[in-house]
Amino acid sequence: MHRLPGRFTDMAVGFRLGSLSSRLFRNVFRGTTATPSRGIASVIDPSIGLGEEQKEFQKVAFDFAANEMAPNMAVWDEKEIFPVETMRKAAQLGFGGIYTHPEVGGSGLSRLDTSIIFEALSTGCVSTTAYMSIHNMCVWMIDTFGNDEQRHRFCPPLCSMEKFASYCLTEPGSGSDAASLLTSAKRDGDHYILNGSKAFISGGGDTDVYVVMCRTGGSGSRGISCLVVEKGTPGLSFGKKEKKVGWNSQPTRAVIFEDCIVPVRNRLGEEGQGFAIAMKGLNGGRINIASCSLGAAHASVLLSRDHLSVRKQFGEPLANNQYLQFRLAEMATQLVTARLIVRHAAQALQDGYSDAATLCAMAKLYATDECFKVCNQALQMHGGYGYLKDYAVQQFVRDIRVHQILEGTNEVMRMIVARNILQG
Repeated sequence: MHRLPGRFTDMAVGFRLGSLSSRLFRNVFRGTTATPSRGIASVIDPSIGLGEEQKEFQKVAFDFAANEMAPNMAVWDEKEIFPVETMRKAAQLGFGGIYTHPEVGGSGLSRLDTSIIFEALSTGCVSTTAYMSIHNMCVWMIDTFGNDEQRHRFCPPLCSMEKFASYCLTEPGSGSDAASLLTSAKRDGDHYILNGSKAFISGGGDTDVYVVMCRTGGSGSRGISCLVVEKGTPGLSFGKKEKKVGWNSQPTRAVIFEDCIVPVRNRLGEEGQGFAIAMKGLNGGRINIASCSLGAAHASVLLSRDHLSVRKQFGEPLANNQYLQFRLAEMATQLVTARLIVRHAAQALQDGYSDAATLCAMAKLYATDECFKVCNQALQMHGGYGYLKDYAVQQFVRDIRVHQILEGTNEVMRMIVARNILQG
């Protein structure tokens, strides 16, 4: 396999879809009693409106999801496996630094391109794709706000996923109120002495690079700076591995700093710029996590369609029941409208639109709420079977529930949108 270059002009990657729908059903939608044979209904086709180049790398992502992720999704969840080697295969396709500059190993794609890829990958495993989205956000932050030395030191091994990254903002006492964080970094010559802890860190303990927001100045957002802390640094340790409802293919731990010595040369930007760096990272992170929800919802709609076609009650297929037809139509409408708002926000962020941050919040709010409803309704349509772990739909429900909480809770997203309107 060859890495896809900046605009994916060389498609010699060793993966070709052939029939996207047949492979997607055969691999991703395991656990159904059906033997699906139909393609994706045109009205929910995620390739609608895309350019030819975008359709090509979307196919690559769908194929990777179907062949490398979906067959392992349930096992990774059950055994809590962090699929390092699978992610490194994805990185060979350019998915380790999707919107990072090519000069430091990235693919140089747009935010819209990134959304398309994460939606496709999530049909194979939401949890793994969600971690990859966080990793990509961290690499972009280093690439964007680091100096040349930092960019060339950290980004290439992260883009290849030789090394993995974690984003460290949330603390036990500061979740939505991120500007009140307490982790401190006191300068001592050419080093900072870091003390404090971070909570709910995806990849914590298993990853190699930690992008940490810490307080170098006074209270409030202007006192926050951003340090890159490498695994193995004296004073860096980790809490127990958390037991979670979903997202089980990625470990979650507290990250603890006890007189942790970090070189000043590992600071991104200037002192006091950390909060702005964190928020700019999250704008893209919200688009990414919303895209992961789209993939789960897309998969769940197709699972439901096939289940309704083969499951019989009262002597006829459930697909003949008008109430269920109406619910399926609503699910498809929720999926397509969510996809449109996410792609609109992604394009606005790429273009530097003045209200892009608000549009990212709006997209994250709408897509994660509506896609969870879609997946939950899909489970309901499956009846008792939907509650069995042999059926993929329950894992989609469990894995995307947290998307309404992380990258800024959906309550905070409502605050951001309302503030924009009221200040308009």
